[in-house]
Amino acid sequence: MSVLYVPYHLDEHQPDLNVPLPGGVPVAEFAVELPGADVWSRLGRLYDAVATTVERAVRAGERPVVVSGDCTVSIGMTAGLQRAGLDPSIVWIDAHGDLQTPETTTSGYLGGMALRFLLGYRPRDVAGRLALRPPPEDRVLLVDARDLDPPEAGYLASSGVARAGLDEVTSESLPPGPLLLNLDLDVLDPSCLPGLRYPAAGGPDVPALLRAVRVVLGSGRLAALNLACTWHPGRDDPGGVRERLVAAILADLRDSAG
Repeated sequence: MSVLYVPYHLDEHQPDLNVPLPGGVPVAEFAVELPGADVWSRLGRLYDAVATTVERAVRAGERPVVVSGDCTVSIGMTAGLQRAGLDPSIVWIDAHGDLQTPETTTSGYLGGMALRFLLGYRPRDVAGRLALRPPPEDRVLLVDARDLDPPEAGYLASSGVARAGLDEVTSESLPPGPLLLNLDLDVLDPSCLPGLRYPAAGGPDVPALLRAVRVVLGSGRLAALNLACTWHPGRDDPGGVRERLVAAILADLRDSAG
């Protein structure tokens, strides 16, 4: 197993993200020269480069493992899987829905729109730049998402996106086909993982998260993983919480590959 390390938060390179990747795991750190144009051009360049790398890995018989600073990287990963001939379904584990739009957001934060863009919203902004084929809504499982804004709840009420609590993730609840797992570590309760950008109270603990991840891995259908380390850069890791968590997830991933 090898890891593609993408230390970006949206289009901002964050060399001090301080992800404690365990020793013994080959790591390729990703850096892209981005144009000084609008944010959509910059994101398009970044995600196209991610897509190219993911496609190359799949064609070489590898299962892409990306460690990044946010969830939007999954857009490029999905495009890369598609370019390699796969038709991935999506398992999106997150404290948030990531289903806002530029028209509904009050904060303007693009990371809060990641899943909505992956589903094809305003293709001229992101999907069209990558030739991305948006996954059908009924092949997307949104897990936890306890912190929803009203526009996101309204969208989900009329969409085909399936929902589950973390403790409700079973082999039967997973969508069909190869799976892209987007795992935002802010799904954890903030007491378990300090320094999160957007902490949401009332979340699960680490054992509950690992149980759900193992269900996905145990399906034998994981095509790619984005481990989104959505904490503030430059922060220390008191008590080595991050180190143990990242190591446990990557160890489970390695074991699932046999």
